[in-house]
Amino acid sequence: MATIDTQHTSLPTGDPSSVPLWKRYKPGHHWRTADDEFDAAKIGIWLFLATEILLFSGLFCAYAIFRMLYPESIAAGSSYLDWRWGGLNTVVLLISSFTMAMSIRCVQMDQQKWARIMLIVTWLCAAAFLAIKLIFEYIPKWSVGKRPGKLFDYPFATEPHEPIWWGLYYGSTGIHATHVIIGMILIGWLIYRQSKGTYGPTHYTLMEGVGLYWHIVDLVWIFLFPLLYLVH
Repeated sequence: MATIDTQHTSLPTGDPSSVPLWKRYKPGHHWRTADDEFDAAKIGIWLFLATEILLFSGLFCAYAIFRMLYPESIAAGSSYLDWRWGGLNTVVLLISSFTMAMSIRCVQMDQQKWARIMLIVTWLCAAAFLAIKLIFEYIPKWSVGKRPGKLFDYPFATEPHEPIWWGLYYGSTGIHATHVIIGMILIGWLIYRQSKGTYGPTHYTLMEGVGLYWHIVDLVWIFLFPLLYLVH
């Protein structure tokens, strides 16, 4: 549990500033206990993640429809993707998911140094994911005309509906990349606050919420990788 009843918490006497922020934390006045605050926050993040699943479910449904209607075009478009870059990005995100979970565990055990290291590694993995996607996939493909919809201008296309494939590719991976950027902002905020001693064994609610968000981002990519890179 992320918090405890502050009425039964004994703090060191002397200068209050010497007490870590996580020990001085008190729940909002509208909560009966700190446990109630933590539980409500966790329910809230799960409700938000349910809307995220609905968002990507729409993309997956569109993918299923277009694959049923234009299987040759989908296979031809997928053949232009290098599964090795997609696989590398999958490994990078899986590592980041592990380090995110470990950062929360380290905070629970009051291992602040390792918690900060794990958060930084998570942020770097997210940055590496975006760099690989941009440098080795988006820029090379866009520059030769492999673009979505009316922007498609690839002279060696073999199927008439390949622009639809690229619309699916850029739409799904672009929305996912946007979520990765949001995750980087949130993780960066956690790194800053954790360096100030904000989180500890009895208070890590925000870290728990960001961790759940990041696991959903990783999970979505695990579905996108085979659907986009391995269908051919």
